[in-house]
Amino acid sequence: MRLITFQKDSAPALGAMAGEYAVDLPLAAREAGIDGLPPDIDMLSFLRLGETAAAAASRAVEAIERELEAGNAGRLLVQNVIQPLSSVRLMAPIPNPSKVVAIGLNYRDHAREQGTAIPERPLIFAKFPTSVIGPGDTIVWDPELTQRVDFEAELAFVVGKTARRVPESDAYAYIAGYTCGNDVSARDLQFGDQQWVRGKSLDTFCPLGPALVTRDEIADPHRLAIRSVLNGEVMQDSNTSELIFGVPELLSFISRAFTLLPGDVVMTGTPHGVGVFRNPPVFLKEGDRIAIEIEGVGRLENGCQFG
Repeated sequence: MRLITFQKDSAPALGAMAGEYAVDLPLAAREAGIDGLPPDIDMLSFLRLGETAAAAASRAVEAIERELEAGNAGRLLVQNVIQPLSSVRLMAPIPNPSKVVAIGLNYRDHAREQGTAIPERPLIFAKFPTSVIGPGDTIVWDPELTQRVDFEAELAFVVGKTARRVPESDAYAYIAGYTCGNDVSARDLQFGDQQWVRGKSLDTFCPLGPALVTRDEIADPHRLAIRSVLNGEVMQDSNTSELIFGVPELLSFISRAFTLLPGDVVMTGTPHGVGVFRNPPVFLKEGDRIAIEIEGVGRLENGCQFG
């Protein structure tokens, strides 16, 4: 499934993608006579309910897809069970995670472009949840605070259930799915502070989306093409096979230090081609459009402006 959070009646709603439509999952379940998805459920509540909710959502989406194949889109539109994706405002799949855990220097090609040794263990930092925005939202920064705003294409995974001291062999059972992320970074703050949190956590500096692609849809998260595209020009072009520490190792390593909760987001690092290490350097500016594309996961695009 491709789960989404979208704005409906000025509030976040839990949905899924079905072809060109956004499906209101609670309404779809009710339409199909399926229990397990309360009317006011959001993405975090959905994840906390676990397999029961996931099974109900899967059945509801399958029922809607059958209705669409039977030519019943008009009826579903009238009943507000579906809406064209082009007409809805998608939000970050997880608009309010308890934490965003990020990994630095986790691609071999990114280490090579810096002339840096391969880390012996994952380098962990945090992005504050207040930095999270969704697809189509605007990355905003004060030019008097930072003038060196960079982009970082990242595969992010979302935790599906409480994880503490999880062995690598069990790690996938704790992962709900994957989404695209952009680890937007104020390089002057990051390098000037000699620690990363402030420069990585400015408001709007963590775009996520467009969907939470459930784990079963991605056969191997370590074999995915990943790119960033700035104003139509490819800047980063790599593959998650370049990851130094893979998804199971990261979840296991992190969960030995602190508890991961349902809905927590882990950004797995970025490949080569970021702006600061280009010659000459390339930084985001007002009016830019930056897109993150990950094979099988989706395309996340955001505009940029001063504010």
